Amino acid sequence: MDLTMALAGLGVGIIVGLTGMGGGALMTPILVLFFHVNPVAAIGSDLAASAVMKPFGGAVHARRGTVNWKLVGWLCAGSVPSAFLGVLLLRLLGDDASVQHTVKLALGVALLLAVGGMLLKAWISRRDADGPPVEIVVKPLPTLLIGIMGGLVVGLTSVGSGSLIIVALLAVYPKLRANDLVGTDLVQAIPLVTAAALGHALFGDLHLDIAGAVVLGSIPGVLIGSRISSRAPGGLVRSALIIVLLASSLKLFDVDTTVVGVVTGAAVLVAIGLGVTKPFRPAGKTERESVPV
Repeated sequence: MDLTMALAGLGVGIIVGLTGMGGGALMTPILVLFFHVNPVAAIGSDLAASAVMKPFGGAVHARRGTVNWKLVGWLCAGSVPSAFLGVLLLRLLGDDASVQHTVKLALGVALLLAVGGMLLKAWISRRDADGPPVEIVVKPLPTLLIGIMGGLVVGLTSVGSGSLIIVALLAVYPKLRANDLVGTDLVQAIPLVTAAALGHALFGDLHLDIAGAVVLGSIPGVLIGSRISSRAPGGLVRSALIIVLLASSLKLFDVDTTVVGVVTGAAVLVAIGLGVTKPFRPAGKTERESVPV
């Protein structure tokens, strides 16, 4: 068991629990670049680890009521079958570097656009995101299409179960609170990554030793991150979402790790300077519990 790989899983697990994203966009590049794992094996092993890790984070959000179950149902209806299709397409295309590179670049652009959109929205609205929850009217067709798109990309690259789907949900449901966004995405990702992992396992792309090391660190990590995000002020979670989106997009563009670290560190300092954080809510009281029914 590689303890260094487990420590990497711990860090990624905390990010996934806090923001609902970053698993595939961070863990797969880490496995390839730092541990020299074959890209296809890294995708399959990372998906298997995510299938074990994400239920722990999803359970925390489910208990605290920060999951929109209607959205989860429509997303999964599209993502689960398309995840199998993505794995099949990957096998038909082969480990084609140009195909993988094109998908990564497209996703990187989408994440950067999401960062810009979230910053612009925060600058214009300047409204309190920690207020009473707004009733979200589910749009079946757009939500189903988001699931299909997300599942296809996850099956091909292991990236997108959090990052890509969160970006799309932000566009379609701009009033969805940051805490609910993270919780909903974590829960919908469970059947999605499980389907993609099973597809890769059928083709022999799953390495149990790699997946086991990642799981060892990621389970406590995602529990820590989920407990923070389910109770944290919307400003804190929203800032974490922006920072992880930015870091994920830079890695998808194959930017040097040192540069990513510097940019991410600068973003954290800016967030602190702007005073985005507020005191945490009491552990036994959620936003929903504080709103009269």
